[in-house]
Amino acid sequence: MTRAESFTEEYWRDPHAALAWAREHEPVRAVDFEGGRTWLVTRYADVRAGLVDPRLAKDHRSALPEHERATTPHALPAPMSHMLTSLDPPEHTRLRALVTQAFTARRVAELRPRVLAVAEDLLAGLPEDEPLDLVARYAIVLPMVVICELLGVPDIDRDEFARLSTVLIDECPDEELARASAQMATYLEGLVAAKRAAPDDALLSALITASDEGDRLTDLEIVAMAMLLLMAGHETTAVFLTNGVRALLAAPALIDRLATPASAAVLVEELLRWLSPAMNASLRFATEDLVIGGVPIRRGDSVMLSTGGANRDPARYPAADQCDPDRDTTGHLAFGHGIHRCLGAALVRLEGEIGLSALFHRYPRLRSAADEDDLTFRRSVHVHAPRTYPVVLGPRNRE
Repeated sequence: MTRAESFTEEYWRDPHAALAWAREHEPVRAVDFEGGRTWLVTRYADVRAGLVDPRLAKDHRSALPEHERATTPHALPAPMSHMLTSLDPPEHTRLRALVTQAFTARRVAELRPRVLAVAEDLLAGLPEDEPLDLVARYAIVLPMVVICELLGVPDIDRDEFARLSTVLIDECPDEELARASAQMATYLEGLVAAKRAAPDDALLSALITASDEGDRLTDLEIVAMAMLLLMAGHETTAVFLTNGVRALLAAPALIDRLATPASAAVLVEELLRWLSPAMNASLRFATEDLVIGGVPIRRGDSVMLSTGGANRDPARYPAADQCDPDRDTTGHLAFGHGIHRCLGAALVRLEGEIGLSALFHRYPRLRSAADEDDLTFRRSVHVHAPRTYPVVLGPRNRE
C-alpha cells in the first residue's frame, strides 16, 4: 500500500482492513488528504497519547509564527471554524463549559422515557413487508428528533438537514463545503434570532441567555455550537445504529444480549469499540517538532489520529477484530479522549441501546434486503457507513 492508495474505494468499503495493514506495517504513515500530506496514526498507545498531547493543536494557526497568526484565515469556513472541534484552550475551555452540564450521565438518563417513546413511534409507522431504507427511516430520524428537542429546534426539513450534514462530514469540494456551511448557518442564525425574541427552557435558549448575561458568546459562537451539536448529535448515532444492525444480522446470536437494559448496555459498549462510529479524529497540527511512534513530525505537519485503528489494536484488545461483549472494553476510544472527548457520549450510548433494542424487539425477524457487496459507502474519513441500508422488517412482535 502506497501513500497515494490510502483513501480509495477499498478504504471506504472496509477501512478496518486498511487500518490493520497500516497498524502492522507503517503505524505512523504519510497519507494524501485534502491535497497535502497528513500523518495517519493507527496504534492504540500512539493515538491515546496524541489525543491529549498539547503539542497537537486543532487550529492550524497555532503552528505558525506568532506574527502570522492574526492575519492568517482559518482553514475552515465560518461557523465551522468556531466549533469546539476546531478550537484549542482557552476558547475551547470556555465554550465547552457552557454545554457540559446538559450532557451529564444523570441528565441523559432522564431522557430514557422520551428516547424510547420516539423510537416506538417511529417503528410503529414503518411497513412490515416491503423494503425500506433503515438509514433514512429510522437511524437518522431517531437521534435527530432527540437532539432537536434537547436544543429546542422546531421541526425542520430533516432530509435537507441530513443532506447538508453529510456534505459537511464527507469528502467534497471546498466550494460545496462552504455552500453547505453557509446554508446551515443561515437557518441557525434565524433560529437564534427567534429564540432571543421568544426563549424557552431548552439548551439553545440557555446559550443565548448566557451570552446576553455577559458570558462572552458571540452570535457566531452560538450558531457554531448549535451546528456542532445538531450535526454530532445525530450523525454518530445514525452511523452506529446502521452498522450495529448490520453487525447483529451477521451475528444473530448476539441479538439476545438486547433482552435487558443491563446486557444491552454491555453489548453496545463492545459494538462502540468494534465499530468505532467516529473512525478518525479531526485533524490536529504540530505546534513544534515531535516524535510519534518513532516517526519525526515537524512543526506545522497535520496529524490524523485513527480511533478506529486504535480500537482494533490487538496490543490493547486481544482478538480485537472479533466482536466479543464479554471482553473488557475499558479505555476504548470510540468517543476520543482528553479535553475533546465527545460531549454526547452518554446520549449516544442511550440512543444506541434503546434504538437497537426497540428495533429487534418489535421486529425479531428483521432481515437485510441487500447483499453487503451491493452497498454503497460514504466517502468520509470521519465515519464509515453505507449511504442507504435496505431492510425488510417482517412481522411485528405483538407483545
